[in-house]
Amino acid sequence: MTDKGSSFVFSEKPIKMESGEGAYLYSDKGTEYLDFGANYAVAALGHSHPAVVSAIQEQAAKLTYVQASYPVDVRTELYEKLGALAPGDISKVWLCNSGTEANEAALKFARSATGRQKIIATKRAFHGRTLGSLALTWKQKYKKPYEPVAGGVEFVTYGDEEELAEAIDDETAAVFLEPIQGEGGINPASAEYLQAARDLTDEADAALVFDEIQTGLGRTGELWACEHSGVVPDILTSAKGIANGLPLGATLCADWIADGAASHGSTFSGGPVVCAAANATLDTIVEEDLPAHAAEIGDYLTSELEAAAEEHDLPIREVRGEGLMIGVEVKRGANRVLKHLALSEQVLALPAGRTVVRFLPPLIIDESHADQVVEAMVNVLS
Repeated sequence: MTDKGSSFVFSEKPIKMESGEGAYLYSDKGTEYLDFGANYAVAALGHSHPAVVSAIQEQAAKLTYVQASYPVDVRTELYEKLGALAPGDISKVWLCNSGTEANEAALKFARSATGRQKIIATKRAFHGRTLGSLALTWKQKYKKPYEPVAGGVEFVTYGDEEELAEAIDDETAAVFLEPIQGEGGINPASAEYLQAARDLTDEADAALVFDEIQTGLGRTGELWACEHSGVVPDILTSAKGIANGLPLGATLCADWIADGAASHGSTFSGGPVVCAAANATLDTIVEEDLPAHAAEIGDYLTSELEAAAEEHDLPIREVRGEGLMIGVEVKRGANRVLKHLALSEQVLALPAGRTVVRFLPPLIIDESHADQVVEAMVNVLS
């Protein structure tokens, strides 16, 4: 860890970024990079989207910040918008600053609303890095240096209905699930597994929590990934691309959770400038039907990657995911592939474990961007 004035840098990156536009980032040397990681799905509309930039500028000139105790139209608009867009009968919204905070709130709300302590999470899950969310996260490399983390969490095998049934009992407060595991390797859950989780938590009067921080807001081809299965949770968490680059998280709750939860708060809950960015982002996603676009381009990219792997005999085990949340499992280290993609092909992507190259591009990409990435993968893996 190196002290850099007022900030702390854990690792230096080889590329210094200076600006961004649409699906591209530009380095201080003027090199153009196709951003197929969208900074962990944050740049849902791409970089410097004009609708978001305009909303930020207009709101910043009017009111930069006021605490959530005072009503402000732009925040109220976001509450109503998220409540209307949430799946099923979920309508209550709590705003925060990040995905890990959204999951911390979900943890607190579930325990206080049920009066129970036991939490069930899944192996290979990732729910955040604060101590509460870290307790829900599987990998020891994230937890070990900071133990002890919060207790009362039991891990089960992702996708195993029998193991989940055995774990849920009358002491269970909540089950936390990602409809598609992101950090864990881009592992989609079956509709049957998610429905089993819904049925089992209903029977036990426990809360079902879907972490849609990475899967939500159109990325998988539906506004929320759980809509593929038709399963509605009691709590849904969102963040990443919700404000297209500004820090915002949201915990969406069914009435019984919101009515039974204890008091919770945050100083920067729903700052006006961030809410303005989120309203513009959500409006654009809905008005331009970007979930359907993500489904179409995602299918195209997946099929082209599979075809290229077969045609060129590439060392690819599997291409999997939904919409524009795609994992390419390679036969050699993902980090090596990512390094060559960035430095040789000017394509930026992400790892998802040691062997999976993860693509989370802006939802606005088109077939030409997909073709560029397929060509880059062929060049690197050949």
